[in-house]
Amino acid sequence: MPIPQIGKPLPDFSLPAVQKSAEGFLETTISPDSLAGRAFVLFLYPKDATSGCTIEACQFGELYTEFQKLGIEVIGLSRDKLSAHKRFITNQNLPYPLASDEGAPLIKSWGLLVNKTMYGKPVTGVARTTFLVGADGLVRQVWEKVTPAGHAAEVLKSAASL
Repeated sequence: MPIPQIGKPLPDFSLPAVQKSAEGFLETTISPDSLAGRAFVLFLYPKDATSGCTIEACQFGELYTEFQKLGIEVIGLSRDKLSAHKRFITNQNLPYPLASDEGAPLIKSWGLLVNKTMYGKPVTGVARTTFLVGADGLVRQVWEKVTPAGHAAEVLKSAASL
């Protein structure tokens, strides 16, 4: 299954997720069905607590109330375990859920686990990609090869036109 395409439904998936709540942490399951009838942003990032990912996650956090005003949920997705997500949420005060694709079956199926070079060494990692999905479940926009700084603002601008 290739990367989800604009104008098509987001392919079905079901992933564990965690988010901060008044009682501590709330563990849930994220799927297109659980988000039915709501627009959302799904941003895939390589790893919790790394520099680029922290910039991207924090900027989505800073703009979260603006997304909420538009009726749009924000969800981050990486290969990290829920325990790592809990630390990342706490350390960065992230207000939205982070989903875990441990072992990367979903990310692989979408063709977003890629070979790249980091510090001159070959590594396999997540291709930083963001999907804007309408309340009808159709992919409205896809950003590939995302640059973290300023990306959340770019997504918010596009989301305002939904």
